[in-house]
Amino acid sequence: MNLPNKLTVLRVILVPVFMAFIYIDAIPFHFLWAAIIFVAASLTDMLDGKLARKHNLITTFGKFLDPLADKILVIAALAVFIELPEIQMSAIPFVIIIAREFMVSGMRLLAAEEGVVIAAGIWGKLKTAFTMVTIIVVLVYLVVFCDFGVTADGVQEIIRTWVLDGLIWISAALTVISGVVYMKNGWKYVAKTM
Repeated sequence: MNLPNKLTVLRVILVPVFMAFIYIDAIPFHFLWAAIIFVAASLTDMLDGKLARKHNLITTFGKFLDPLADKILVIAALAVFIELPEIQMSAIPFVIIIAREFMVSGMRLLAAEEGVVIAAGIWGKLKTAFTMVTIIVVLVYLVVFCDFGVTADGVQEIIRTWVLDGLIWISAALTVISGVVYMKNGWKYVAKTM
């Protein structure tokens, strides 16, 4: 297994570590540790792709696992945000994101039956990058207002309601756009099964 693929596997392994830090509030500054783990996992996403392209280490395994690792990381974080009373994220953008991931994954499976591996396109990469940045912003919010106990009358609620919710809904919109682009580009593989 080459280095880019090892980094991708590491990203998957970091998901339960991230979730442990989110949930175990007995750990001092647990949101800070979760944020550090999430940022580290996100950086492996950038690094594995650059290394694979630079050293011509692109593999079918990497094309398959890299977007899957992204999905696992992002879905885990968003699922946690629904549960956290400090965030109170709506389940609607989560369901939109999950639905798109199932549709794209299904289309990729149909393409794989034809011997074609569909790599992530520009819209998928933009969606993933924006969503990861959104998750980092939410984690910074948790660190500032929960771990460090900063109090700012009214400001905290405005940030949570307008900034965090806004970013999450923009992520959902980018998810829909990228899903439409994937389906348009890969519909020929779906059409063959009808």
